[in-house]
Amino acid sequence: FTPLPAAPLLGPLFRITPNGRCAALLTPPPTAMEASPPLKEDTSNLFFRAKRGWVWNQMFVLEEFSGPDPILVGRLHTDLDVGGKSIKYILAGEGAGTIFAINELTGDIHAMKRLDREEKAEYTLTAQVINAETDEPLEPPSEFIIKVQDINDNPPQFVQAPYQASVPEMSAVGTPVTRVTATDADDPVYGNSAKLVYSILEGQPYFSIDPNSGKRCSVQGMDREMREEYLVVIQAKDMGGHMGGLSGTTTVTITLTDINDNPPKFSKNLYEFVIPEDLPIGKMGGKVKANDRDTGENSKSTYGIVEGDDQGVFEIITDSQTQEGILQLKKPLDYESKRAYNLKVEATNVRSEPGSGPFKDTATVKITVEDSDEPPVFSKPIYQLEVNENAPINTIIGTVTARDPDSTGSQVRYFIDRHTDLERQFNINVDDGKITLAKLLDRETDMWHNITVTATEVRNHSQISRAIVAIRVMDINDNAPEFATEYEAFLCENGKPGQVIQTVSAVDKDDPIQGHYFNYRLVPEMLNNPNFTIKNNQDNSISVLAKHDTFRRQKQEMYFLPIIVTDNGHPPMSSTNTLTIRVCGCSKDGIVQSCNVEAYVLPIGLSMGALIAILACIVLLLVIVVLFVTLRRHKNEPLIIKDDEDVRENIIRYDDEGGGEEDTEAFDIATLQNPDGINGYLPRKDIKPDLQFMPRAGQHSGPNGVDVDEFINVRLHEADNDPTAPPYDSIQIYGYEGRGSIAGSLSSLETTSSDSDQNYDYLREWGPRFRRLGELYSVGESDRET
Repeated sequence: FTPLPAAPLLGPLFRITPNGRCAALLTPPPTAMEASPPLKEDTSNLFFRAKRGWVWNQMFVLEEFSGPDPILVGRLHTDLDVGGKSIKYILAGEGAGTIFAINELTGDIHAMKRLDREEKAEYTLTAQVINAETDEPLEPPSEFIIKVQDINDNPPQFVQAPYQASVPEMSAVGTPVTRVTATDADDPVYGNSAKLVYSILEGQPYFSIDPNSGKRCSVQGMDREMREEYLVVIQAKDMGGHMGGLSGTTTVTITLTDINDNPPKFSKNLYEFVIPEDLPIGKMGGKVKANDRDTGENSKSTYGIVEGDDQGVFEIITDSQTQEGILQLKKPLDYESKRAYNLKVEATNVRSEPGSGPFKDTATVKITVEDSDEPPVFSKPIYQLEVNENAPINTIIGTVTARDPDSTGSQVRYFIDRHTDLERQFNINVDDGKITLAKLLDRETDMWHNITVTATEVRNHSQISRAIVAIRVMDINDNAPEFATEYEAFLCENGKPGQVIQTVSAVDKDDPIQGHYFNYRLVPEMLNNPNFTIKNNQDNSISVLAKHDTFRRQKQEMYFLPIIVTDNGHPPMSSTNTLTIRVCGCSKDGIVQSCNVEAYVLPIGLSMGALIAILACIVLLLVIVVLFVTLRRHKNEPLIIKDDEDVRENIIRYDDEGGGEEDTEAFDIATLQNPDGINGYLPRKDIKPDLQFMPRAGQHSGPNGVDVDEFINVRLHEADNDPTAPPYDSIQIYGYEGRGSIAGSLSSLETTSSDSDQNYDYLREWGPRFRRLGELYSVGESDRET
């Protein structure tokens, strides 16, 4: 094939450059006449072989277009196309038959659709000449390329639009802000269709942009406090920015970030506050505020007092939420000592920029102290007093003092809070605050007494203050020592002389400073005791020892050993305590087995418990038999009622005859009615004993008569140890009335004095059992005043 000249169809061969010069784009293809003679191998981009008559490596150039009509791309021609020979041109390859079409007769190639270089820049096609009748190829296929030439048909585009950027305020000129980039789909290597130039349409004179790189910079002196946000419009234009080029725009929102370039500023130079002198510590007395035009951490400030508070009465703290300075008290105010304060308060930024400042401001705070009616003030918050437990009533224990701190100086009266002194053991003088003893004290009962004393202004009773008075009761030696417990010692019959029967120790309710030391000794009448002796263990205890080994239960079952215990107090106190020693039967190893003398009188092989069980069974059987017989007799002998008698006049007959004098045989009432008239032993009359014991000597009455309690206990002991007594309980009548009381009558019915004249102070001397009764009837001097 040889291409035919088609100058208008081969596309433009020349272009006007931006500088106005004309430049050749392609080498003109040869004409048909120039294709006949042989050519050199490297003449141009098109090479021909005249003998074979086909084109090798042929290229067609066609501009992209968008018109509706087909456009001629080029014309193919073969040497075989001479006069009347039946040939046909066919086309194959990329876009053949759809985008590109060939005239089978003439070889003209047309573009049938829109060509877009941005979609496809080159098409590779194959042309061939065949016999129109037989479709046999007349020449080998020849490949050629159709190149789509770019035109400026795509404007620049900002892919990442819109843009957000920030820059610190007050930045220097030329400080980079951000970079914007536009893209152009045109060919960047062909002409200037993709050469972009940037410019700012809106946003000057604050910002500038590099026309080639799109790097945007700022100018100096931009203040966030004046304007915080800027909207900049950026344009990108192709063709190097010349006329006829296409353009695209985008917006950039630029925010100025804050720096600490503004110091705090108080809203006013002088603050005045009036604070009452009774304002509690830690409570707010006023607020100050320093405003800062900066934001965030740059606007935070701290407050402090730099002058005028030498005694440290005030402090100022920062409210983290409102950034206010809270003025509050560290020490109480006193109107009488100082009535006004002039403080210098400073506000300082938490953060500061290097090399700038000062970021602080000061203001004056004038404080006026307002007088308040304050309660009395005690000289001490807690008083500690001491008093001996044997101190008499009305003893002055101590004095509390309070004063009115106000300038008027009201008088003060003192009182005891009776909720802290329920037993009213103390009184206080309402005028001078002297505390006195109202009742006797006992250290062993209460060692400390904590009472509350109140002080009240005479002028204003609502102003009350309180103080704690701790009264310590000092010990005196007023308690005699006594045994630590009720000892009961056991002595074996087969014990050895000198064996320790019991170790005895004593206790004392007193608490001497030098400690306890007890002295033990036998009562004088027991000093030559043939049976027992004591030994000091040098540890405030003694050991009781047996002197011989001839103790027998048949001879004496129980011994009583009186021991005198004396302490080392001033004056010394002593008491007599009796140690009970029982003689017991023991095994060979010294283990106690039996301590009762009844074991010798009971039948051999029969214990006391077994005997009681047998007697209980016998009594139970007798009771059952008696009940059975009684029920049978009542059933067989019903009440006889005559039919003709009136029901209201029925007579019930009881045929059971009383026992007569036998019913009173068991008890001797005369003995109880006159206990002084008999000292001997009278046996029981209700049961005849099998074994008779020797009568025991009765208790002798003292010079003042018989002690009823001792009399009854003796009779009870005799009844419990009487082996002839029945196993059941029997009624015993004690008709003894007793003798007159040595204390006299407690009744006030026969007295002629009234309650106001009657003095009941003697009730306090009767001991602890009458203490409560004495408190109800006795009224102290302070109570009458109250």
